[in-house]
Amino acid sequence: MQVIRANELEIAYERVGEGPPLVFVHGAAEDCRVWQPQLADLADEFTVVAWDEPGAGRSSDLPEGFGLADWADCLAALIESLELGPTHVAGLSWGGTVVLELYRRHPGLVATLIMIDTYAGWKGSLSADEVRERVAGARQMLAAPPEEFDPTFPGLFAGSPPAKLVPLLADIAADVRPATLGHQLSVMVEADQRDLLPRIAVPTLLIWGELDARSPLSVARQFEEAIPDTELVVIVGAGHMSNLERPESVNEAVREFCRAHPPRPS
Repeated sequence: MQVIRANELEIAYERVGEGPPLVFVHGAAEDCRVWQPQLADLADEFTVVAWDEPGAGRSSDLPEGFGLADWADCLAALIESLELGPTHVAGLSWGGTVVLELYRRHPGLVATLIMIDTYAGWKGSLSADEVRERVAGARQMLAAPPEEFDPTFPGLFAGSPPAKLVPLLADIAADVRPATLGHQLSVMVEADQRDLLPRIAVPTLLIWGELDARSPLSVARQFEEAIPDTELVVIVGAGHMSNLERPESVNEAVREFCRAHPPRPS
């Protein structure tokens, strides 16, 4: 892990490989370790960077009043500090919402978008009833005593997590900060980025688990219909964490897309 200082915060990240830049942005209740299969496999062809967002992993705690725009600005600061832009940017779940906000605020840093099992915010992608149900479940999770706190959301995998991933998932869950998670969920409840989708002017890849119960394929179809230059790859047999459940298929889709759309100098 390496660290830069951006916007008065320490931002930790991992960087491997050489080649066209490719930045990965993790979801809520996670850190950069969820991208281990991508870091290992894609470094032969790309400069692969995965960050710990503010409030996660080895990065600083969230300052008071931190919002979606601040996450996007910190991501922009990382890309600029490492001189990666314009870069391929991939976001998983909540991370995709951050990536969309990065594009809204800093489009010149983005060569392509790779949206993996994500949302245009919960308000922008889910029904009001579904959002209310998720809020109730989150409140119950966050109200648990510290010794009973379990930040694992239901429906992350199509079935049980692959046995080889269980230790990794346990380690990631043990490092989740309840304050960060609670704040992220409050941001997601209100986030609605549907206005941005038709204005995306870079090639966009949608990667979705066929059996995703958190962000179902109907959400992917909304993205596909709204974004002008997009393609959808459905990962057979995978749920919400398709990058961990079917890494070979996800990596192949990312590799082919990035080869087809090399970043151009700004």
